[in-house]
Amino acid sequence: MAHVYTTGSWGPFEGQEDEFVERWREFVGWATTLPGAGRAVLARDLRDPGRYVSFMAWSDLDAVRSWKGSAEFKPRMSKVQAHIDTFAPTELEVVEVVEPGAASG
Repeated sequence: MAHVYTTGSWGPFEGQEDEFVERWREFVGWATTLPGAGRAVLARDLRDPGRYVSFMAWSDLDAVRSWKGSAEFKPRMSKVQAHIDTFAPTELEVVEVVEPGAASG
């Protein structure tokens, strides 16, 4: 189970959504090869189709820091950011997990 997630709220420039998704896919394809990296998901907001949210699982905060501190992070991220107007990153620590079918109190 991942203990940390990195997330981002992305707002691509109008008309550049496909390019943004492709660059994000390339960026995360690289990131998922790194130690401690887990599954990555990009979702589009159904109520605001110009907004995307990403989630990426990590084993721990040290793995995230290593990723973000690597020499390749900024040049690879800049290829994604070339297609976005707004971006808000967040790092989250898992507090609780409820599995499907779990009975409530």
